[in-house]
Amino acid sequence: MKSARGILSFGALPRRLRVILPALLVTFSVGPRSVWCQQAETPPTPPVQETLPTTLTSNIIVTAPRMDVPVKDTPSAVTVVDEKTLKKTESRTIAADEALKLVPGVKVDNQANGERVHLSIRGQGILTERGIRGVKVLLDGLPLGDPTGLTPDLFDVDWATVDRVEVFRGPASSLYGGGGSGGIINITTRDGGPTRATGDLFASGGSFGFFKGLVQAGGSTGSLNYRVSGSYTQGDGYRVHSAFDATNLYGKFRFDPAPTTRLTVIAIGTDYFNQNAEGLNIDQVEEDPTLPNPDALTFNEYQRTRRGTVGIAGVTQVGRTADLTYSLYYRDTRWEESVPSSVQHRSYGAPGAFIQYTTLARTGSLTHHLSVGTDLDWQNIADQRRPNLGGAVEGPNLLSDQDIAQAGYAGYLIDRVELGAAWGAMLSVRYDQIRNELDDNLRLGETDLSGTRNFDQTTGRVGVTWNPSKNFGAYAAWGQGFLPPTTEELTNNPADFGGLNQDLVPATSHGGEVGVRGSAGGTFAYEVGAFHLTTENDFGRYRIQGRPLETFYRNAGSSTRWGVETLFGWRPSDLVVVELAYTWNRFTYDTVTTITGETYSGTWLPNSPANLAYLDVELRPAAHWVMGASAEYQSRSYIDPSNTVWTDPYTLVNLRVGYQWQGTNHHGEVVGIVRNLFDTKYIAFTEPDPDGNSYHPGPTREAFLGVRVWLDTL
Repeated sequence: MKSARGILSFGALPRRLRVILPALLVTFSVGPRSVWCQQAETPPTPPVQETLPTTLTSNIIVTAPRMDVPVKDTPSAVTVVDEKTLKKTESRTIAADEALKLVPGVKVDNQANGERVHLSIRGQGILTERGIRGVKVLLDGLPLGDPTGLTPDLFDVDWATVDRVEVFRGPASSLYGGGGSGGIINITTRDGGPTRATGDLFASGGSFGFFKGLVQAGGSTGSLNYRVSGSYTQGDGYRVHSAFDATNLYGKFRFDPAPTTRLTVIAIGTDYFNQNAEGLNIDQVEEDPTLPNPDALTFNEYQRTRRGTVGIAGVTQVGRTADLTYSLYYRDTRWEESVPSSVQHRSYGAPGAFIQYTTLARTGSLTHHLSVGTDLDWQNIADQRRPNLGGAVEGPNLLSDQDIAQAGYAGYLIDRVELGAAWGAMLSVRYDQIRNELDDNLRLGETDLSGTRNFDQTTGRVGVTWNPSKNFGAYAAWGQGFLPPTTEELTNNPADFGGLNQDLVPATSHGGEVGVRGSAGGTFAYEVGAFHLTTENDFGRYRIQGRPLETFYRNAGSSTRWGVETLFGWRPSDLVVVELAYTWNRFTYDTVTTITGETYSGTWLPNSPANLAYLDVELRPAAHWVMGASAEYQSRSYIDPSNTVWTDPYTLVNLRVGYQWQGTNHHGEVVGIVRNLFDTKYIAFTEPDPDGNSYHPGPTREAFLGVRVWLDTL
């Protein structure tokens, strides 16, 4: 057997800055939260005393289940990442891998030390080549996914402006359809201050040409609360041909046009560019892990995303115990990608809407929090591909020219029942119908590749909670997942250039979980859960003779997944906070068949380590000073279903130190971070590529320095 050992030190080439002129469009959005309980957020101030980590506080409210629910009454594993936790990465604040370190059950693979990531929950989406698969992502109540359940990226999220993140783990297709097969990530950005206008400035720089600058301002005037921000990020990457840059513009405006109605307006403009170094084979890794795959340079592989969104939404109280939540939005995206086989151009127009009625009802001694609603999503794609002649130079002939129309229609019912002083239950059921229609505009040789693929599914979820005391609670749940083929999987057609893959069918899953959560003595908090998940028709990648530079998808097998997720918080004094997230997984195939005909049973899913752990210790040794250290561990993982090749386990150690001050009309802090202190050589993640180019080496030691200043008045 051969493992990825003996990796050399890293480097990166310098890169010219790009001038980016993104469009700023307007989005109106609001999450499903009661009008009468929303309040403006106060400006952030340097903390003077830590409490138990918010991730383990049972009396906080979460909205990911499409209604306001206390964590203790949520029959699911739910973790809340608050601003205190997010601040621990504030010298960068660039991507989800930093923000979600202390969430068990979540694995985030950063492809080039920028914002392009793979993200999976309990293994759902772990083999996705691009984007986030089977995980519903919401940004200030606005869904970021398409009708097939794919979230193409998180480029719209500026993590330096995020206030908190709710992570709901487990099958949630009965809440959000194909996008919720593995769970939900609900991201909320900061509001403006409660009164006068305030602002803050942030700048950070560090290893491998990294720089980020941010400016934002916000406040309240009358019934209007607002916050606007703009940022620019760039980096050379730790490998050759992995440079990236991003511009993010964001505006958030909330107002009350009537005593019973609240609207939130969000303005987003995003422009993200990244070079793609691609994976290496093991021989290339041992020769020089900083180099790109030769194809990446030969064909100048890259991706470019420009996007804006427009819409309107609100929540209206329609009775003493009822409210109506509604949304209408439109997302426009211009995307292009250079790969060895072609240069692809796509324009996406994606309107969507939802409406949900929520009421409080009583039947005998039972209290019902009942919601009924519908999700409507559309997406129209104009897609063209031309041959890549080298260096991303496009050939004169079209390989494909097609229009793709997608639509998702769904209706759902949710009922949270208060069964008594200690017991509660929640059930949900949903019907989804997804339509894909492709029109072939090219029709080479009078062959019309037009076609349709439609999928539908009914899913359900049921769970119970037991809270005998304020310091202890337990839950149990069972749910189903529904994972329809994405646009990428359908349009990469092995039968021809263009058209839809007619062989793919949705992947499905079902499973249960049990867990406990609580606290002791006001200094210790915990969350422990175990889950089991069975999947069918899992997707796999393959290539064919005659088109060796392209990747295709098929239903490759089924799997059984077991896991234990734990999160612990300990505050022995006002000066020390310790947090530990540990996940044990066993994700194995029941059966899986490779394209060459080999069948395996009982082998591990690729890129699914058995053990993941993250330990963080924060100290306040003196006034104004904050110090911290963290360690992250990942056990070995296999490259492909044969389990004959693997990557070695690794441990990374990180340090940080911050100084906070209070001025007359401002306050601020300086934060320094060293990541991978001991310069460990490791493989950050792998992909089961058919050509063996599976390895993505991780960065060596990095150092960053960030400064943030809050202006108490403008």
